[in-house]
Amino acid sequence: MDSRSALKHQAILDAASTVFLDKGYAGTSMDDIAKLAAVSKQTVYKHFADKEKLFAEIVLATTDRIEAMVDLVADVPADADALDGNLTRLARRLLAALTQPEVIQLRRLVIANADAFPGLGAAWYEQGFERVLTNLAATFRRLTDQGLLRTGDPMLAAHHFAGLLLWIPVNQAMFHGGARHSEAELDRCAEAGVRAFLAAYG
Repeated sequence: MDSRSALKHQAILDAASTVFLDKGYAGTSMDDIAKLAAVSKQTVYKHFADKEKLFAEIVLATTDRIEAMVDLVADVPADADALDGNLTRLARRLLAALTQPEVIQLRRLVIANADAFPGLGAAWYEQGFERVLTNLAATFRRLTDQGLLRTGDPMLAAHHFAGLLLWIPVNQAMFHGGARHSEAELDRCAEAGVRAFLAAYG
């Protein structure tokens, strides 16, 4: 792909992401995308065979952003005196990443189309959040082996940790149409979630 074609490809992806998030899958047309990308509809079809393939590329491209979170959950020091603080910092950074408005919008979009594209929804989960949970479980297994946690089932503990953090802000955001939480509210979710987690697994 030459540089001019690559620029058009990216412009189409950017436009499609904006329109899909704004109008949903059913409400989006290739004409809408072409107009926003400032290219012809023929150019859109030259790069993407149909709307479904374009939608899939938009959704799966976002899983690349998960790498930072995968690295983050693997980087909890084995320090008994600072475990509470280290887990709280991890919790706060996970909350910051997962309650961003565009993440909430994409989550809603994928869920809304899960029946129509079940393979895409499964792939988005497996390549994204499930990888974070798997790495978090490995971290909890390491901390258990080092005597800092008590987790008979580290993967279940990872689900519990994520659930304690995300249940309130993500559910509220999903039903209210976007993330609406202050920094203080997210701090409180992180601190309370870690406190409850350590009461069970500390």
